[in-house]
Amino acid sequence: MDLLAKFRNHIKQQNLFSPKDKLLLAVSGGVDSVVLCELCKQTGYDFVIAHCNFQLRGEESERDEQFVKELGKKYGVEVMAKKFETEKYGTENKLSTQEAARELRYNWFAEILTPDCQLPTPNFLLTAHHADDNNETLLMNFFRGTGLHGLTGIPASAGYICRPLLEFSKEELIGFAKKNKLEFVEDSSNQSSKYTRNFFRNEIIPAISKVFPQVKENLQDNISRFNEIEELYRFTVGELKKKICKKRGNEIHIPVKQLMAYNNRALIYEIISPYGFHEKQVDEVIKLANSESGKYIQAPENAYRIIRHRHWFIISPVQAVDSENIIIDDGDKEIIFSLGKLCVEKTSNLSFDKLRTQTLNIEATLDAKQISFPLLLRKWKTGDYFYPLGMKKKKKLSRFFIDLKLSKTEKEKVWVIESAQRIAWVVGYRIDERFKITDKTKNVLKFSLQSETD
Repeated sequence: MDLLAKFRNHIKQQNLFSPKDKLLLAVSGGVDSVVLCELCKQTGYDFVIAHCNFQLRGEESERDEQFVKELGKKYGVEVMAKKFETEKYGTENKLSTQEAARELRYNWFAEILTPDCQLPTPNFLLTAHHADDNNETLLMNFFRGTGLHGLTGIPASAGYICRPLLEFSKEELIGFAKKNKLEFVEDSSNQSSKYTRNFFRNEIIPAISKVFPQVKENLQDNISRFNEIEELYRFTVGELKKKICKKRGNEIHIPVKQLMAYNNRALIYEIISPYGFHEKQVDEVIKLANSESGKYIQAPENAYRIIRHRHWFIISPVQAVDSENIIIDDGDKEIIFSLGKLCVEKTSNLSFDKLRTQTLNIEATLDAKQISFPLLLRKWKTGDYFYPLGMKKKKKLSRFFIDLKLSKTEKEKVWVIESAQRIAWVVGYRIDERFKITDKTKNVLKFSLQSETD
């Protein structure tokens, strides 16, 4: 089967796109993207060309842009070319030159692919990544350090991005170019091994080939195996997550003992990673399993926390009105939750009427000495109890609500503030006797509840 037939067959097998689709081809002018243009032309696909001039190679960059424009004339298709101030962008955004170029080009491609009611918009972006690129990616990920997914190589498709040349080696593409007498330009920077990918391409893989001549074919086989293994892995992890992760609103509740019984770091990582936690934080989760209730760890992006609450890990958004478990750190001034806004104030001024302010429904004044941060603001649960202000004996909250004749709807809206596993305030109802201010109180922690209707 010749390369053109294999190209058609690969697109069909992978269901990448259809003959009716309009395609955007990312073309640098090198042999890979030129072959991609020729294959699409011979196959009859409707396409336009996009070329990025990163202005990193002086006259050579201008030469490449002009070549691609001429290529567009050859095929009778539109060419969109854009110049980028790549080095300036990289400096401003603290990115390497390669990272800056990648970000700039994919942001621009996304703009082109955004539907426009005035102009016909391409459906898919095609890049000219091939099998050799895939091998290099696998090796770079392996030596950099990666999970199983990093060993599966470059995906044939991801959203609107398609890579129809992944099945073909660089040698096959060059052979096709020669057979079809295709002209292309050479990027002189490809000869330099100062870039990571070039180092693997120019030095590492050729060196390995001296010992294992079939290294490229073997790497391709490994990529196929790793993809099949990952399918099984994802299925198994998915079943385990269904078994132990309980969704509660926008929170995830996980029984600590059940998770730790698997003694599997990969499982912990798969559970926490979708919420912004890094692999290195798996150790923190394991440590949290042996911590007391109320302790937590936070994702680097500060979007989620994992809270240890009694026998559970709770993955909860840091800022979300509908969260049911919210951490109050020392220094927090305002907390937004489903009942409204909770204001927190520290003071040493005891000139107010202690008893009156302690019993106001929307306020709670507590002896700061009895408070241990972080506090946990959460929905009440069956089995909760406290020592109602003025009483020496504990009372279950369920019994307390019966005494108050609360309706089922009212009970569902009750929150508590917990300090070191002790309920300090049943929010909007009563504080705990153990936290009340006395004549010996020097510092006060005051909570004020402002409802949504205030």
